[in-house]
Amino acid sequence: MSGCLGVSSCGTGEGQITMSAAAMDAGNAATLSGSKEMSLEEPKKMTREDWRKKKELEEQRKLGNAPAEVDEEGKDINPHIPQYISSVPWYIDPSKRPTLKHQRPQPEKQKQYSSSGDWYKRGVKENSITTKYRKGACENCGAMTHKKKDCFERPRRVGAKFTGTNIAPDEHVQPQLMFDYDGKRDRWNGYNPEEHMKIVEEYAKVDLAKRTLKAQKLQEELASGKLVEQANSPKHQWGEEEPNSQTEKDHNSEDEDEDKYADDIDMPGQNFDSKRRITVRNLRIREDIAKYLRNLDPNSAYYDPKTRAMRENPYANAGKNPDEVSYAGDNFVRYTGDTISMAQTQLFAWEAYDKGSEVHLQADPTKLELLYKSFKVKKEDFKEQQKESILEKYGGQEHLDAPPAELLLAQTEDYVEYSRHGTVIKGQERAVASSKYEEDVKIHNHTHIWGSYWKEGRWGYKCCHSFFKYSYCTGEAGKETANSEECIINDTTGEESVKKPQTLMEMHQEKLKEEKKKKKKKRKHRKSSSESDDEEKKHEKLKKALNAEEARLLHVKEIMQIDERKRPYTSIYETREPTEEEMEAYRMKRQRPDDPMASFLGQ
Repeated sequence: MSGCLGVSSCGTGEGQITMSAAAMDAGNAATLSGSKEMSLEEPKKMTREDWRKKKELEEQRKLGNAPAEVDEEGKDINPHIPQYISSVPWYIDPSKRPTLKHQRPQPEKQKQYSSSGDWYKRGVKENSITTKYRKGACENCGAMTHKKKDCFERPRRVGAKFTGTNIAPDEHVQPQLMFDYDGKRDRWNGYNPEEHMKIVEEYAKVDLAKRTLKAQKLQEELASGKLVEQANSPKHQWGEEEPNSQTEKDHNSEDEDEDKYADDIDMPGQNFDSKRRITVRNLRIREDIAKYLRNLDPNSAYYDPKTRAMRENPYANAGKNPDEVSYAGDNFVRYTGDTISMAQTQLFAWEAYDKGSEVHLQADPTKLELLYKSFKVKKEDFKEQQKESILEKYGGQEHLDAPPAELLLAQTEDYVEYSRHGTVIKGQERAVASSKYEEDVKIHNHTHIWGSYWKEGRWGYKCCHSFFKYSYCTGEAGKETANSEECIINDTTGEESVKKPQTLMEMHQEKLKEEKKKKKKKRKHRKSSSESDDEEKKHEKLKKALNAEEARLLHVKEIMQIDERKRPYTSIYETREPTEEEMEAYRMKRQRPDDPMASFLGQ
């Protein structure tokens, strides 16, 4: 065996044995050489200086002062990722740099989803007819989409493979689509935009039919003369056309038809025509002062955070004139200047546009203003004519010449608006009803008016307790004399009450009352003595607690001066619960840094 070098010189079995032995020797040699190389390439132990530099570099990278480490793909590695995640073990590949490729999704394991444009087939191609048998098709019918064992046709006596005639078309096989999260929820996936043109054409035909029908109606009305009669009628001229007229009914029916279109439907909170869209946005410039910051008093104007509205004047109680301040509330802006006239003009423009006049506030303001002025003049003349004709027919001029209702009934219909605090916001404040007698008149050196003092059913002066109306004020001396007289009167009444004869029942009740009073006095005396003893004990305990607190503070100060490594464990803290006196002493001795007199405590 040792002399054999090939298969030809020895038998087949011996040749295989020699080849396997040679392969084993080569493998052993390779492993030995590899182990030597691996042992040579094994990383050396880092010195202390290298380790310190490495740690400093890591800290600088975490702080953002040094650039992050880059992996083999050129992407930055987060410095906060631990080393055991980013680094590759030396026994796998010592030459490999730190990487995060193994942490990212692997492309071979990712699912392949269908694109957003892919969709199921629609319809079958009817024109494509096969006249020749194709290799790999069904031997029975000739379709390419299935085999003979899966064929649903009746088995032919001679299959299409041999006849080559009457070959069946291919089935409508739908693709197997697999979409991701967004693809499954895409409601427009598979939509054909060309189908929308059918809807557009249908609505265009309906609109054309409406216009032709409307034009025919107008021609019929012009031929009959109805439009001329309506235009010459006085009600149409003054804008007082009946609401149930035929023209308005036609207009309403047109609006109902227009509601079918999504673009013409009014948005919630907006009532306007789609051709004249006017939107009011409740926004403010960011540089403006917020309304709720103008007056921080909680009793000032109310601010509604939902609508961002402050209807009252925030400077109402500050004594400022609304014309002087930059903001005086939403109601002030709403009811001042040309705001009301502007709103009336806009309303007139809408009404005139509905009646057929081509006017617009923003497009042609001068024309609209002239029309509105002439309309107001004609309307006033028309009202005066109506009034005169009614008075001539029925009479009653004497009732119109009567004095105003304010003088007859002492009542008015003037509008006055009050705030939640009772102050007048809008309108004239009601006058205070004055008395026929003189008020707040002080005579004879009195500092209070007559009737400011009352006692035992009599009125007097509060400054001197005098019950005589036109007396001169005596001040504090008068109060003292009045009190002394009350004491004398009480003594005399007491003597008189003793002199009165009493029954045995009354005498017994008085004795019981006196005994109760004596018992109450004894109890009060005992309570006062016990309370005084308790106070003394508390005072002594507080003194002891204050001394202990001072000693504790000195002990803490000494310990804080010692180095913290040499400081004894739990030397500052105690485990027991403090008493009330100790807590009071702590509060009294505690230094507050925000106290302005803290610097004078040590003096």
